[in-house]
Amino acid sequence: MCGLSGEIRFDGTRPDLAGVQRMTDRLAPRGPDGRGMWCQAAIALGHRRLQVIDLSERGAQPMTDPETGLTGVFNGCIYNYRELRDRLRGLGHRFFSTSDTEVVLKAYREWGTDCVEHLYGMFAFAIAEHASGRLVLARDRLGIKPLYLAQEPGRLRFASSLPALLAGGGVDTSIDPVALHQYLSLHATVATPHTILTGVRKLAPATIRVVEPDGEYRDHRYWQPDYTRRAEHAGMSAADWRDVLLDSLRTAVRRRTVADVQVGVLLSGGLDSSLIVALLAEAGQENLATFSVGFESEGGQNGDEFHYSDLVAQHFDTDHHQLLVPSDRLSAALDGAIAAMSEPMVSHDVVAFHLLSEQVAKYVKVVQSGQGADEILAGYRWYPDLAAVPRDHEPQTYADVYFDRSHADLSHMVQPHMMANHDVSTELVTTHMATPGAETALDAALRLDTHVMMVDDPVKRVDNMTADWGLEARVPFLDHEFVELAAACPPELKLAQGGKGILKDAGRRVLPVEVVDRPKGYFPLPAITHMAGPVLARVRDALSSPQAVERGIFRPEFVAELLTAPDTHRARRGANTLWQVALLEMWLQTHGIE
Repeated sequence: MCGLSGEIRFDGTRPDLAGVQRMTDRLAPRGPDGRGMWCQAAIALGHRRLQVIDLSERGAQPMTDPETGLTGVFNGCIYNYRELRDRLRGLGHRFFSTSDTEVVLKAYREWGTDCVEHLYGMFAFAIAEHASGRLVLARDRLGIKPLYLAQEPGRLRFASSLPALLAGGGVDTSIDPVALHQYLSLHATVATPHTILTGVRKLAPATIRVVEPDGEYRDHRYWQPDYTRRAEHAGMSAADWRDVLLDSLRTAVRRRTVADVQVGVLLSGGLDSSLIVALLAEAGQENLATFSVGFESEGGQNGDEFHYSDLVAQHFDTDHHQLLVPSDRLSAALDGAIAAMSEPMVSHDVVAFHLLSEQVAKYVKVVQSGQGADEILAGYRWYPDLAAVPRDHEPQTYADVYFDRSHADLSHMVQPHMMANHDVSTELVTTHMATPGAETALDAALRLDTHVMMVDDPVKRVDNMTADWGLEARVPFLDHEFVELAAACPPELKLAQGGKGILKDAGRRVLPVEVVDRPKGYFPLPAITHMAGPVLARVRDALSSPQAVERGIFRPEFVAELLTAPDTHRARRGANTLWQVALLEMWLQTHGIE
């Protein structure tokens, strides 16, 4: 985990180094162990470093390689960097460090933009070519590492977080109506390239962009599983699929132990994180540090799942850390979590992740997390409904089961000048569902969830909340080879046993049955679910503030109705509508957007 920033000018002037310094300083939580700047001709780069691989100063960034004429900044981890270094040495390259950043630079020198095909990991990087003045930007296959862009007259700025771009100045902070529509429809997911701000965009996952000195650029999407059955898998039984998926997950978990520091696990007690613990224990890892969080019960809702996380920790004899957060901490914690968000996120577990990360960072710098299994292996309740419909009906069915509300509903919530002129959220779904390559209705839905919805909701959540405490989160279920294999797996095996059936079968090979066959759980956060006490007071203050009134995103009568009955209005998927509305306004105010 690190933070990168930079600027390239197209108007013949030098980069605004002070602006890049401000962006870099805003990224300090992502990289508390080091700070660096570099500027040459029209390009400036900044970096904040979290020391995980090559703890010496030889791994500092921005990293310049005189032999290749390249300078780069990098965020993430290349899990196969040792193998690549050996291969590149065999091709004649000489190394001055043991860092994965240098491997990226040498790989680019050797293979050009095709270097990304060789990288197994999570990453965002920027590479400046000294001789040509060209800038190359790239993002990993599943979008685990973020890269935000601000195109302004005469220049392009980029950074690992949206707040860093704001710190640089000059960003158009008007609300993007398309993004607002998606935020309110898609459970706060704003799909690439949009963000809630008109002046900020995101580089798409699995994309490499080459920016020429005159500002022209070209994007290349270098990876996308096709979500069809493969000839090489013909004749495989359910047991065969179970074994091959479990073996692939073993490889993914092992890859994510690569570090020069200790690697722990965020253990919720659910199937996904418990499998990670089991596979690490199976591989012989001792004294594995595991971490769980829970909250006080409220409104009749239980606030923790310690029973299951304790069971797993005891079974595998981990060094377990249990954090119980009292409700009176939530109000202050909420503000910290919102400040850590690169974009507004309404899921309650964002606060839980932020609180958990604060404590975990006191013990380790790197953790593995179980994020992503539900999207990849059909773990959510709406997948059977999607699998049962013809392909031409699927966009509407998806909207019915997934959307928080309809286009018509939004017209009663949002002021006319903030309203998109058509149903852009359903249009997004329809376009993705119509893309060739997915064999069945479920394949199309999983493709959309994995490569669009997941990237800009749960994946972003984990990155933002852990990064705010200088903690690197690794997600083995998003190993690209595991995703490719899961995409080819027959849909009926994924839908079995109420969802994730094939993973449950794999879990029974290595886990206590009680963990595998338990009801599906979530990060519970009762005080937000039920708009209780200080959280409700914070919400009222935000929506009643002069900034909110002047901004005028929502119809005043609608806001008044929500505040009169704060726990009554619910989205289709059960989220508190007042929370969704207020969170957007709190985020804007927290980040100084007038």
